[in-house]
Amino acid sequence: MYRTMLNGKIHRARVTEANLNYVGSITIDEDIIDAVGMVPNEKVQIVNNNNGARFETYIIPGERGSGVVCLNGAAARLVQEGDIVIILTYTLIPEDKVQSHKPKIAIMDENNKIVEILGQEPAATIL
Repeated sequence: MYRTMLNGKIHRARVTEANLNYVGSITIDEDIIDAVGMVPNEKVQIVNNNNGARFETYIIPGERGSGVVCLNGAAARLVQEGDIVIILTYTLIPEDKVQSHKPKIAIMDENNKIVEILGQEPAATIL
């Protein structure tokens, strides 16, 4: 048996741009995606803290060190520049590895710089 587990999380990133005329996807600073083990073209779930929208797309790597988090194409209709989003990836883990699995969770500041990388989220904690 396999379980679907959180694998990577970018917590409270600020949307820097929304580009309706782009083909599609989310552009994320490549330094950020590397830090949480995400890869280009990987499926991501996005949660918009400002309006509650939840949707899926895929990653396009952005310029390293730029802090870019840009929603493209149809996804641009679900965010506005300045919105706070959570970006998630999941993985299938065999039952015998579930207890030892540690996701990579990046806690972001207001400029999309990583403040801290966690291996799990503390219960009932506001970050």
